[in-house]
Amino acid sequence: MGAKYDVIVMGAGHNGLTAAAYLAKAGKKFLVLERLAWPGGGVVTREINTPGYRHDLHSSCHIMIQGNPMLTEDELGLIGRHGLVYNYSDVPYASIFPGNETLITYKDLDRACQEIARFSEKDAETYRGFAQRSMQMMPMFVSGLYAPPLPFGPFMAMLDPSDEGREILDAMNRSSLDIIDDLFEDDRVKIHLLKLVTENLQLPDELGTGMGIYLMPGIIHTYGVSQPLGGSGGLTDALVRCLEAHGGELRLEAEIARITVSGGKASGVVLTTGEALQARDAVIGSMHPHLLGKFVDGVPEPVLKRAKRVNSSTQSLFVSHYDLKERTAYHAGEEITRSTMLEYFPYDRLSDLLDDFDHLRRKRIPPRRLLGGGDETHGDPSRAPAGAGIFHSITMAPYAIAGKGAAHWDEIKEEYAAETLRQHQPFISNLTSDNIIAATHWSPLDMERSSPNSFVNGDMHGCAPFLYQTVGHRPTPDLGQYTVPGVDGLYLVGPFMHPGGGVFGAGRATAIKMFDDMGIDFDKAIR
Repeated sequence: MGAKYDVIVMGAGHNGLTAAAYLAKAGKKFLVLERLAWPGGGVVTREINTPGYRHDLHSSCHIMIQGNPMLTEDELGLIGRHGLVYNYSDVPYASIFPGNETLITYKDLDRACQEIARFSEKDAETYRGFAQRSMQMMPMFVSGLYAPPLPFGPFMAMLDPSDEGREILDAMNRSSLDIIDDLFEDDRVKIHLLKLVTENLQLPDELGTGMGIYLMPGIIHTYGVSQPLGGSGGLTDALVRCLEAHGGELRLEAEIARITVSGGKASGVVLTTGEALQARDAVIGSMHPHLLGKFVDGVPEPVLKRAKRVNSSTQSLFVSHYDLKERTAYHAGEEITRSTMLEYFPYDRLSDLLDDFDHLRRKRIPPRRLLGGGDETHGDPSRAPAGAGIFHSITMAPYAIAGKGAAHWDEIKEEYAAETLRQHQPFISNLTSDNIIAATHWSPLDMERSSPNSFVNGDMHGCAPFLYQTVGHRPTPDLGQYTVPGVDGLYLVGPFMHPGGGVFGAGRATAIKMFDDMGIDFDKAIR
């Protein structure tokens, strides 16, 4: 028989590493297996074009993790002992409009409202009240975002008796567009706020996604938005150091072919090389619901059928990484370079934004790109040689192109990237051939290839954030508690689990569930 561990983890994404670090701290003998030559999954920083230029391959801004007790209480010592340093700008989010007019959301609420007041005094006061309400709700949100969710029915029943709860229920059933269009009057303010919530890979008018607009202001003005110094992968590096400090092991280029099941319990894994490894207590799997049957035997057919019906997000992302001789120079001025998240709009009418998103709904490439991205070296010069820059261009795009499928991306990738670059140039004066050293482009299909067990259909957030795929029903009612019916000792992590995609540090919730099942006091174990 193969080597024995208490727990084996499939995949070294930040969620799996987080769960592993918590259990290793509690004394469990751990092995994390990763098919790639580096850990991190969607939280990776690498030199992909030119030595010395460090790019975030997937996640760049760390937003929702900022309220996680893993950071706020430093439960794993990532900040105090394992070298994680976050760089917080006082400008979490900004937009550039035609004529290089800017709208900046400062972390300081007063300054943020002063900015909005340049467009509409009424909207400034509306935003103040809305943001304050979101900030007041933060303790309630935080208590539920980073721990196992209540079952869907009891959760809804808990919210319904109170005014605050019914307000949340109302938002959960609506779209962000419903909420924003009703509250605000200036189109530029509406565009600015709506584009922010679509970072969750949702359309502005998709019903059952409105909760995002309640969460974002509270997170931004309470905790801020940040990037680890040196790149997004700084979080991964700290998690690996924490895991290893508690005796955990990480093996790279070790791909799992099957999770073994014995007597109805997950008992280990078999690698693609044929090597078998045993797990005494549990196996943690980062595998998309669509792939559950590929890796695990013994899952009841109705569970697999419902897992196959999990819906992906409507859109994916196309990302380009540029190495620059000199940092980006913006026509809008220096202040805008301090923004952690930056959006670009060639229009100032809400109808134009909605028209562009309609292309995505119909699996068409928008002629006007939905532009985002920036140059991290303005806030973190360590990302490139002295004076040099890196630029990552982010556009929202369909995974499968209407009538041509996902494979069509391999034919049009370079053409798409060139047109996207051209559309950035009215905002950035030196994003030109004489300043670009090298570039790499990642299509939605490339996103899926980079993490085929998690980013199914090019969805980096695992599955769509629709109401029927949230809280205890994310990704399905069967799997919403991080366990798999019919297979004891098998636990799930990944962007497709509650609380959702992006950088949440949601492996903490999986760890809490496992501690409970193993009879371990979570609070005592992490102190």
